[in-house]
Order: sequence, then structure tokens, then C-alpha cells
Amino acid sequence: MRLQQIRHFLAALDAGTLRAAALRLGISQPAITKSLRQLEQQVGARLLLRTPRGVVLTPAGRKFKERARVIEAELRRLSEDLAAERGEGDGSVAFGVGPQACMLLVPESLQHFRRQFPHARVRILEGVAPGLLGFVRDETLDFCVSMAPAAKLDGALTFKPLMRPPLVVAGRKGHPLRRATSLRELSDCQWLMYFPIGVGAMLEKAFAAVGAPMPRSILQCESYATALSLLAKTDTLGLLFPPMLADPFGSQLQQIPVSEPIPSPLTGLYARADAPMTPAAAAMAQAITATARRIARLGR
Repeated sequence: MRLQQIRHFLAALDAGTLRAAALRLGISQPAITKSLRQLEQQVGARLLLRTPRGVVLTPAGRKFKERARVIEAELRRLSEDLAAERGEGDGSVAFGVGPQACMLLVPESLQHFRRQFPHARVRILEGVAPGLLGFVRDETLDFCVSMAPAAKLDGALTFKPLMRPPLVVAGRKGHPLRRATSLRELSDCQWLMYFPIGVGAMLEKAFAAVGAPMPRSILQCESYATALSLLAKTDTLGLLFPPMLADPFGSQLQQIPVSEPIPSPLTGLYARADAPMTPAAAAMAQAITATARRIARLGR
């Protein structure tokens, strides 16, 4: 099995078709077809099926993909580590971040990071833990920052607590229920949630704490920009970190001061347990940790 074959396999998956993968790699379509056929012969299983809509993974292909991603990522990390030893290049970092933490942590952290790695390639993927953790496991992402796990974390990952920021109820300025003082008064509203129901999200905990049923009208959204737009332009309500209301992006929103305390989410950093970070990734994680600790001190 050759590294080139693994790269051809992953390129076919990422591009969707063998033709598109060949164009991306700068080789002919017969060449990539031959390479993948040889790979399948060597592993003794069919990995990809060609359909009119593109390539589709077989069950064996799905298992192979998980290992292939790790192999590719480890080789990339090794290459960057060796380049750093030679004093060549700043490397790269790819990380995921939750919808609200992206605004709270990333801008300041990135400024700190750039002082040390001014030319590093940075990729930021916004999402919530259930979607991001798979990318951390296969090393597509170096780490991610999101809410603490609701269940026991598997041994492949570690979780490092960073902060427990407060939450407030927020809606658009002039919201019809802006003078409400209880969550019960707001139970008939449409509510925004970043996480799916059933994973221990703060909205579920807040309504459970006052003995009220969850609102029936729930809108799940994993994009912070879309969430802010929905809160500002509709009567949808959501839970936000207070600094978001003072940010220019939250200028059209206001807090609805309910009397019940809203549970604070524990936010932290997920990483692979068995893979050391590259210098660039470690520096980015350190910058995010420092920013989170500074915010946590201010909130005391």
C-alpha cells in the first residue's frame, strides 16, 4: 500500500467523482482509476462504488476512510514538525469552535497567535460538539472548543475545561415579551438552540429547573451569524453570553431579565489523546486557553 494511493482515495471522496479528483491532483482519470483499483486489490475489499452521482463508500470503505484520514494527518503533522525544526514555514492549524465561543474567543486568540505564527495557514470550522468531534478523531481538526460532553468521553479524546460563562435570555429590541420576568411566560415562544434536544443543552436544563416543559417550537441552528440574524429579525428567543449583547453584532438585541437563574455551560477544549499537536496547533490552543481564562476572571 502506497501513500499516493491513500491520497488518491481521499481525493476521490473529497471531490465526489474520479474525474474531479483527477483534475484536482493534476493526473489523468485512468491513472487515478488504476491507483484505486490496485489499492482495493491490496486491501482485499471494494472501497468505492461509482454511481451516476459520484463515488460512494462501501462498508469497508467507511472503515478504511477513518484510518486513511489519520494517516494523512499524521504525515502532515510530521512534515510540519520537521519543517519547524529546520526553521522553515509556520505550518498550519485547523480547529472547530462552537457558535457562541467563536465570537467570544477567536478574535482575541487569533491576534495572540499571529504574533508567534504570522504566516501559518488557519482553518476555522464552526459547529457543535456532536458534529466536530468526528473531525477531531480523524485529525481533520487539530482540536475543537465546545460545550462539555453530556456523557462519558471515549478514550480517544480528552476534554480540558476552559470557562463557565453566564447566559441570559435575549430577543430583538422591542420584542412583545421583553418585559417578561419568568421563563414560564416565554414557553410559547419560538426558541433557538445550537444543540439537538436530548444532549443536555442549557435551554433544557433551564426549563427543567423551574419545572416547566420545554417549548414546543424549537429552531436548531449551528451557525452563529444565522442565529443572530434570526434573533434580531424575528420574535425568536435564545440564550446568549452577555458580552454578545454589547458587541456590534448584537446591537439589535436586548436581554429579557427573567428571575430564574440560567445554568452556565462548561466550555472546554477537545483534543486527541494519543496525538501530539504541531507547534502551530499547540500555540493556537494555548492562545484560546489564555483568552478563556481572562474572560473567566472578568466574570467572577
